[in-house]
Amino acid sequence: MNGISRRGLLKTGVAAGVLGLSGMPLRAQTRGGKLTAGLSGANTTDSWDGRTHSDLFMIASAHGTVFDCLTEVAADGSLKGELAESWEASADAKTWTFNLRQGVTFHNGKAFGADDVIESLQMHLGEESKSAAKPIVEAITDMKKITDHQVQFTLAAGNADFPYLMSDYHILMFPAGQIEEGIANGIGTGLYQVKSFDPGVRMVATRYADHYKGDSAGFFDEIEYIAINDNTARMNALMTGQVDAINRIDFKTEALLRANPALRIQEVTGNQHYSFPMLTKTAPFDDVNVRRALKYGINRQEMVDKILLGHGQAGNDTPIGPANQYYAGDMEQLAYDPDKAKFYLKEAGLDSIDIDLSASNAAFEGAVDAAQLFQASAAAGGVNINVVQEPADGYWSNVWLKKPFCACYWSGRATEDWMFSTAYEAGVPWNDSQWDQPRFQELLLSARAELDSDKRREQYTEMQQILRDDGGVLIPMFANYVQAVNNRISSPDTVGNLWQMDNARMAERWSVA
Repeated sequence: MNGISRRGLLKTGVAAGVLGLSGMPLRAQTRGGKLTAGLSGANTTDSWDGRTHSDLFMIASAHGTVFDCLTEVAADGSLKGELAESWEASADAKTWTFNLRQGVTFHNGKAFGADDVIESLQMHLGEESKSAAKPIVEAITDMKKITDHQVQFTLAAGNADFPYLMSDYHILMFPAGQIEEGIANGIGTGLYQVKSFDPGVRMVATRYADHYKGDSAGFFDEIEYIAINDNTARMNALMTGQVDAINRIDFKTEALLRANPALRIQEVTGNQHYSFPMLTKTAPFDDVNVRRALKYGINRQEMVDKILLGHGQAGNDTPIGPANQYYAGDMEQLAYDPDKAKFYLKEAGLDSIDIDLSASNAAFEGAVDAAQLFQASAAAGGVNINVVQEPADGYWSNVWLKKPFCACYWSGRATEDWMFSTAYEAGVPWNDSQWDQPRFQELLLSARAELDSDKRREQYTEMQQILRDDGGVLIPMFANYVQAVNNRISSPDTVGNLWQMDNARMAERWSVA
């Protein structure tokens, strides 16, 4: 068995079997050479601590390059083993037993085993933990070492998606007893070993000899990721041959890339979405009528046309996207309606309202322009938005989760529960709207343990409707992943759509042409 699909996992309630290492079939790969990529999403505060990773530079540097997870989402969306070779569940999906791959070593020579798994998961726990994976790990009531290469997890409630959650890029495997050293020096079990790391500037890694994945992955001798947060600088670096690949191309200069015969553009439809979260426990966003006024004050299609230049589709204030199994694509679309915006302001006892919206292109490319478009459209409905342009460096640590209304970017997640439990479950660290609605939370717990796919669909559809009508996050658009690659670099026919740059695993999956 090469992989387990989300649909098959839910249908049976049991996931088991030996899973292939390489995922989708690849063309013949050339071993050797170097991949240099210019990536956005870097910060001077970056580190190898997976609990802090939130944007592409560190996700690509760690998960899929220097570190491994227990499982991996393949380019086609199926699930396969990474450091876990196979797994099986009890009939109620509460107890999961993972069989670990043997013969694996960390880059410092330490053998990988069950103790490493347990300590790496325990990192995310504790009252002071800010890890986005904390709710995933907190759901585990018991972690038991059966043998050196077998771990059993007992969950507080059944979770049919649990093996998918073990692929979360925050849940990296570190060497037990050496966690701090592993964070300081980037000691993982990945295909590449850290050669140098300058936070917010550059990461260089070389192929780890005798890796357990053998010749099935990791075809370059060396990987160099250069932090280029500025969009124009990233485009110039690719055009002048300084880098082989870039993420988040500038749509305004897309024609220049397409006209260059040495380059090609990859466009992938996934669950990436751009949003404006409101802190729903902070006035005036604690009033659902104010939130509804904003929902009708935003011109979604205008943003798709002007910010994405058509590379995406209008959002409906739910993070569940076209690549998700239970995407409610036929749900009535919220439309721009200034009169309805005025109506809901009056329901809130207001004739007009003044609101600050914090934005930076660090949130997503074009975020400031999107905020200004929102400012213009909302004014007709009595919503006066003051756009506050924030510094790019430190945006995620100083603005997001702290300012009452701001711009945000999400890659989405492979399953509905993964997305909701990361950002919409009450009390989780990355709940950027402080969302806590009783019916939604009730459905979240029920759907998580439900093994009947039809019942799950009903529950997730209702949850999407609740978010559309009452939620605290405006999601005006789903954005395709659009990235560019030099033709000297070969990539598989199927490119992952879970995150940018082939699920952030280009170091593992691509090669010299």
